[in-house]
Amino acid sequence: MLYLLPLSVSCRVPGSPPAPRSRRFLDPGGGRGVGDGLGGIRVFRRRALRGTDVRSNTSSSSSRKGRHDDARHDGGYGDDGDAGALLASVRRLLLSGSAQDDAAEGEAEEDEQGQFPKRWAIVFLCFSAFLLCNMDRVNMSIAILPMSAEFGWNPQTVGLIQSSFFWGYLLTQIAGGIWADTVGGKTVLGFGVIWWSIATALTPFAAKLGLPFLLVTRAFMGVGEGVAMPAMNNILSKWVPVSERSRSLALVYSGMYLGSVTGLAFSPLLIHNFGWPSVFYSFGSLGVFWFSTWASKAYSSPLEDPGISAEEKKLITSQTTGGEPVKEIPWGLILSKPPVWALIVSHFCHNWGTFILLTWMPTYYNQVLKFNLTESGLFCVLPWLTMAVSANFGGWIADTLVSRGLSVTTVRKIMQSIGFLGPAFFLTQLSHIDSPAMAVLCMACSQGTDAFSQSGLYSNHQDIGPRYAGVLLGLSNTAGVLAGVFGTAATGYILQHGSWDDVFKVSVVLYLVGTLVWNLFSTGVYAQKAR
Repeated sequence: MLYLLPLSVSCRVPGSPPAPRSRRFLDPGGGRGVGDGLGGIRVFRRRALRGTDVRSNTSSSSSRKGRHDDARHDGGYGDDGDAGALLASVRRLLLSGSAQDDAAEGEAEEDEQGQFPKRWAIVFLCFSAFLLCNMDRVNMSIAILPMSAEFGWNPQTVGLIQSSFFWGYLLTQIAGGIWADTVGGKTVLGFGVIWWSIATALTPFAAKLGLPFLLVTRAFMGVGEGVAMPAMNNILSKWVPVSERSRSLALVYSGMYLGSVTGLAFSPLLIHNFGWPSVFYSFGSLGVFWFSTWASKAYSSPLEDPGISAEEKKLITSQTTGGEPVKEIPWGLILSKPPVWALIVSHFCHNWGTFILLTWMPTYYNQVLKFNLTESGLFCVLPWLTMAVSANFGGWIADTLVSRGLSVTTVRKIMQSIGFLGPAFFLTQLSHIDSPAMAVLCMACSQGTDAFSQSGLYSNHQDIGPRYAGVLLGLSNTAGVLAGVFGTAATGYILQHGSWDDVFKVSVVLYLVGTLVWNLFSTGVYAQKAR
């Protein structure tokens, strides 16, 4: 986890002119580009690692320049003792302290050498929210088996129950984005978690009252989870600098993958020992504990947080918008931009293949690879674990490339191309493989490379329109959810009239279309030289 330490390396050649100022892609008011102020931020980071008082402004400009030049010539750290200082800094971050409130000056200051960065506390809270999100979503896939036996549901009824979640989930994607961008992400994400947690806990009561009550409860749960991703995107667009964006988003989304693993692992144990209602009661109650922490510790932006240090606030606001919630959504501007449509189309192409693999994988293992149901369930966990690991690995690679001077646009295109072409390649190999072990490995590699998308299209909403990141995520994820719904249904039709090879061919074609659209029309930022 050492890569969570926000390091950056200056790559500008000494004596070269500074990078031109830029403006945000979807910011009608202009503003500073993501590259502005990075040099000063790197100095702050290096001075913090040396143990220097980064708040002091008493040193002369020449001495600061000397230290900065030394740092660039020796790899970014300045002197022979810096390795020890770096290790000491990591140790102090792990032994994080608490913010000290200075009432006399009206703001709280932290010991920079002792407290874990507040922005990463926000990232971890978002990670835990998404962990709960998928735990509460996948528990029904396990509990539906004893519930069907108890209530006498046929397969058609089971399918109706499973799909009812998406009724509410689809409705609140764009609405959640608008709400988050206008009132702030803290309120919206907090509402979403407490709403879906209550709906989860009420599921056993609804099931006993009758099928209509259960369908409404599951749809209500979808309403809560539907606002989560847009709200999270809004929050991180204000809290996380661009040099840490890929890592932070990869960590948050890996919470979803690990939530699926956790839900699939613990649901059978709870059902076996305490009955199927215990899954919903226990998982739903966790959201209440999360909400109590979120309500007292989280803020929509660093500008609202009285406990953040001046140094960390300066670091964040120099690379993010960090402004007040927007009052009006410029729909005409947003929908007129080709990179926005590249996001929407690419999200659709990406989720078509992803949802098919994750939804139909147990059936493929059982029918094609001849695994029994227990083995199929165990092997279904492997792709989730692979995605959790590779998403964070991809985030580290992406942020490292950005910090070393590669443009955000290039990095996003590289990472998303891996996220498209990797699964396309491994799916084409399945028709040539006879070994079940190799087939499982191919599926795992397919999903592992798919997770690089977290540093591609899933990070791009904040790149091109940070003030409207929630709305952009809502737009593209609506297309993604529709791809999941249509793709899952289409797969059943294809299997009835064709074969698994035909299913994979459709996914591969869409992956290739997504690759083409993404590389032609996507961008990281819209840079324009100041005149």
